[in-house]
Amino acid sequence: METKKGRPSVGLILLKVLLWLIAILLLLAAAFYVIPLTERADNAEVAGSESWMAGLSDDLYLSEITVPGTHDSATKYVQLAFFSKCQSKTIGEQLQSGYRYLDIRLGADGDRLKLMHGFTNCKTGALPWSEPLYLEDVLADCYAFLDANPSETILFAVKQEHGEESIGEFESLLKGYIDADPNRWFVSANLPTLGESRGKVVLLRRWEGSLGVPLIWEDQGGHDDVSLNTVSAEQGTYTLWVQDRFCYGVDDKWTAFENGIAGSETGADSAAIQFLSTKGTLAYGHPYFFAKKLNPWLMKMILPDHTGWIVVDFASAPLAEHIYSTNF
Repeated sequence: METKKGRPSVGLILLKVLLWLIAILLLLAAAFYVIPLTERADNAEVAGSESWMAGLSDDLYLSEITVPGTHDSATKYVQLAFFSKCQSKTIGEQLQSGYRYLDIRLGADGDRLKLMHGFTNCKTGALPWSEPLYLEDVLADCYAFLDANPSETILFAVKQEHGEESIGEFESLLKGYIDADPNRWFVSANLPTLGESRGKVVLLRRWEGSLGVPLIWEDQGGHDDVSLNTVSAEQGTYTLWVQDRFCYGVDDKWTAFENGIAGSETGADSAAIQFLSTKGTLAYGHPYFFAKKLNPWLMKMILPDHTGWIVVDFASAPLAEHIYSTNF
């Protein structure tokens, strides 16, 4: 509809604006929810991945074992998935695929703890209205896995991700979950042997508290000097070596990963964590973009013995096997 002078009517202008807004919303929905649904790791299965620790000696400390792990483990379904999704398998599926180090980010929701990535909530499903993923849901998967595979252990690295609760309040909430089934947990401050921790969830504490094995380091991000990779941090009873340069591009991240392995120590009193995950140099990255480039490089890398705990995005069973097979 046009006016007598040939100019568009107000109604026509408003209609065009509305159509543009709808188009933008559809594009955002595709970016945040639809595209991430297509981004997934290799779904191939590897026989024996659910019980690979059965072949290891009870006398080995967990720090002496090369362990595959996942970064932001609960993010298969997560808000703003284009920026926040780091995994395409559930935690239960990751355990079946051979991963034993879980990166657990928690925020308080009343008297419960929910899984988070930054300020975004992890969910139980892909739909925008799916329920939040709570700690009891994750623990049910962990307990079921350990019941079926008592030779295994789970390194449960917990971080307070979001919220205004004090350390004491956060720790009290977490302790409530542990006290509900204490025999399933290892919460000593000392790194255990595999024999001490088989069939148990080993709490690794990423906060200044008193519960579990301390696993504390300052965020590393990136650095103008990309030769700075691994950082050591004293944990009281052992030394922790960490490479977690999560603000590097692909090439710098791979260099940091290789140099991190070369510059770390492992043993009964030394543990090492090597993160292959990165978000890149932008304020908000797209984890899948980096994982699909870095993970194939790791598959081709000949890993040395006693590499430590290797933590990846978009974890697959073949990648886990490539990591844990260095133990044999």
